Amino acid sequence: MESIKELYRIGYGPSSSHTMGPRKAAEQFLLRHPKADKYEVTLFGSLAATGKGHLTGVAIEKVFEEKDLNLIWKPEEFLKRHPNALRFKAFFASGELIEEWTAYSIGGGAIIDDNTELSAQKIYGLTTMDEILEWCKSNKKQLWEYVELMEGECIWDYLDEVWTAMKKAIKRGMNKEGELPGGLELERKSHSYQLKAKTLSGPMRKRSMLYSFALAVSEENSSGGVIVTAPTCGACGVLPAVLYYHKKFYKFEKKDVLKALATAGLIGNLVKTNASISGAEVGCQGEVGTACAMASGAATQLHGGTVYQVEYSAEMGLEHHLGLTCDPVLGLVQIPCIERNVFAAARALNHNTYALLSDGRHRISFDQVTETMMKTGLDLPYTYKETSLGGLASLKVFNYK
Repeated sequence: MESIKELYRIGYGPSSSHTMGPRKAAEQFLLRHPKADKYEVTLFGSLAATGKGHLTGVAIEKVFEEKDLNLIWKPEEFLKRHPNALRFKAFFASGELIEEWTAYSIGGGAIIDDNTELSAQKIYGLTTMDEILEWCKSNKKQLWEYVELMEGECIWDYLDEVWTAMKKAIKRGMNKEGELPGGLELERKSHSYQLKAKTLSGPMRKRSMLYSFALAVSEENSSGGVIVTAPTCGACGVLPAVLYYHKKFYKFEKKDVLKALATAGLIGNLVKTNASISGAEVGCQGEVGTACAMASGAATQLHGGTVYQVEYSAEMGLEHHLGLTCDPVLGLVQIPCIERNVFAAARALNHNTYALLSDGRHRISFDQVTETMMKTGLDLPYTYKETSLGGLASLKVFNYK
């Protein structure tokens, strides 16, 4: 597996696969051919189908600013390797082709091509949860300690940056009001939820503040703000909300939060390696489902759970999102995406409590549910995988302004 630095990426929303990934690919291609006279970029499948709402075209055009660029959209054509495909071409003024390159945005801002994965070196020797749990048992270690061993001490500085970026996104989002961009005329809710929460007490106050935290990050993402992929932009509100909730109400020290981030990153990495975190490939179960698993496991570790209870909590986070479709209305990362982040954060707290009440033993393992999620995703019709052709997105009640 790759470093969890490849999972936690700090960048601009609204979509890691449709905005961050294509922009990264465009930057790489332009770097190879900075003096070409003309460029052509063709978007295929999901990238083209929801590209307008996800700002895919805007991201690419910013890279090729002041260049002669022809952008082509082919939403009905899917390439075999991955539904998020884009093909770059560079030309001389005569029209002679300099290079043609096909890239695939596989989720979380990661890019691969037909030959080589353009990513960091694989640094984790163990690639299943069962193997890692056995290592923890044999060495009397925690999951975060395995991360530290594989990543090195430098991982804590990076996770500190990640945590700082998450907190900033929450604070920015909670202080903003007004309408989100796009065409849905959707109002920001985080600030008002925060105000209402202050009038409440006890569990209702805490739960309402959790909603506000998740809303804040998701609303920042949907308006193109700076967030952290956890594991994607579309699911970026779940983990920060759960961690900030524990920091605020239980006063956990930063070192404990960073350890929880490490464990959450390991959980997300396992899903990314053995299944997919791409909504265009497996639906929203791979995005919000994985985010819920990460947050569930992180919360259980924070509350002193054993590695087996952490695994159980993470397993529930993914299992109870199986089959979740990706059907963004108008291709915007707003409906149903924002609310899904909120309720996944709430469910993570439930999974944490349920796992801590148990001894960690259960029938379906995290590895088994990860494999099942991938199979389920492949069985889903493409209309339910980030094409805005099925589900809620098919309702004929919304239009762009």
